[in-house]
Amino acid sequence: MARYIKPLCKICRKYGEKLYLKGKRCETDKCPLDPRRKKIRIIRRKETSEYGRQLREKNKVKIFYGVLERQFKRYFEMAKKMKGTTGEILLQLLERRLDNVVYKLNFAHSRRMARQIVSHGGILVNGKKVDRPGYLVEVGDVISVKPNSRHEKLVRKCLEEREDKLIPAWLALDKEKLEGRVLRFPTREEVSIQVDEQLIVNYYSK
Repeated sequence: MARYIKPLCKICRKYGEKLYLKGKRCETDKCPLDPRRKKIRIIRRKETSEYGRQLREKNKVKIFYGVLERQFKRYFEMAKKMKGTTGEILLQLLERRLDNVVYKLNFAHSRRMARQIVSHGGILVNGKKVDRPGYLVEVGDVISVKPNSRHEKLVRKCLEEREDKLIPAWLALDKEKLEGRVLRFPTREEVSIQVDEQLIVNYYSK
């Protein structure tokens, strides 16, 4: 699991946008970047070079999905070998991570929380325990919460508290069964982070 020493709210201020690193707090007016606050303090940055912009976009996406450099580069190398636009495929691979899917199904308040649930054995894929947050889901996969586990009550509570959060169209959810299904892979438009992925492609293409 990727670890960040800096205060998470400071990271969001640095990038000038919500990266949803602190779960429920990010959705309240306690968030430093919430528009309901009278003063929003954004860390101003100096004009950067093209390389600096590339590095910034790469690091922002890494933090957003909670992956380390070695993992991130591996996804990039995978994307390069696949048919299609490399940057878009890279984002699609990150969206397909099991921890991200658990979060998108509203089983957790944040990707960090989703990683913990997966790592502690609380998630099944097609009926089998998968404890790797970076596992890439496939079309048709069924993601469920391990029955009678300590995570079941926690996930039900998250579903109740996140009832107003829409499930993306590429996923389906059965709340009663605590079960989700991958209907298809996400499109570029369904990726929620604001990023110029071509800058990341250019960074690794040097």
